[in-house]
Amino acid sequence: MKEHLISKIKNHKKEIHVKEIRFLTESTYILSLERNGITFIPGQYMTVGISGSKEMREYSVYSGINENRLEFLIKEIEGGDMSKLLKNLNPGDLAVIDGPFGFFTINRNFIKNKNHLFIASGTGIAPFHSFALSFKGLNYKIIHGVKTGNETYNKSDYPAERYISCTSRDKSGDFHGRVTDYLIKNPVDQNTLCYLCGNSNMIYDTFDILRNQGVPSENVYMEVYF
Repeated sequence: MKEHLISKIKNHKKEIHVKEIRFLTESTYILSLERNGITFIPGQYMTVGISGSKEMREYSVYSGINENRLEFLIKEIEGGDMSKLLKNLNPGDLAVIDGPFGFFTINRNFIKNKNHLFIASGTGIAPFHSFALSFKGLNYKIIHGVKTGNETYNKSDYPAERYISCTSRDKSGDFHGRVTDYLIKNPVDQNTLCYLCGNSNMIYDTFDILRNQGVPSENVYMEVYF
C-alpha cells in the first residue's frame, strides 16, 4: 500500500441536525446533515448514529469537500438496525457523528498526471462520489457494479464518459455482467492507480484480475465494506 494523506485535524463526537433524507431507491437513501465546520479528507469515513443511542455505524462521506452539507449514502439492510433508525430521521432531528477516520484517500500530487480507476460495488461508490465532487481536474473513470439500473446512484453527477455501470440482473447498464467480467474484457493499463471499494468478494476477485493484468500491488488501494 502507498502512503495516503492523513488528516491532522481530529473531530470529537458531536450532535448535528438533519437537513433531509433523500431516497434514491426503496432501500437506499442519502442522509444529509448540516456541515457545521466539520473537516474531512475525501475518501474518509465517519461513524454515525442517532441522539440517545450508543450504537454507531461506519459510513464513507458521500459529499464533496466544498459542500455546505455532510452526506452519507446508506442502504437499509436486513438486520441492520442503524440503517433503519437513520432512515426515519426527520429534518431538524439530531444525528451523532464521530471522525473522520481512514486512509482511503488520493495523493493530491497525482490528481491530474495519473490515471485513476475507481471500481465499486453498490454503495461502495460513496468515496468515489466524494472524490469526483472534490477534486477539479481529477483524471478518473468509475466502474460501478450493481444488480439493476435503478441502483446507479446519482450517475448524472459524473461525466458520461467517466462512468460505466455494470448490471448483473438486467441489461439496462452500460455493460451486462459483473465488474470482474468487464475488467477481463477491458484490461487495465499497469500504470493506473486503482481504488476498490465494496463487498469483499468483488475486491479480492478484482485484485487478482488486476495483478494478472500486470498492475503492481502498490497501485491498488482497497476499502472493504462487508
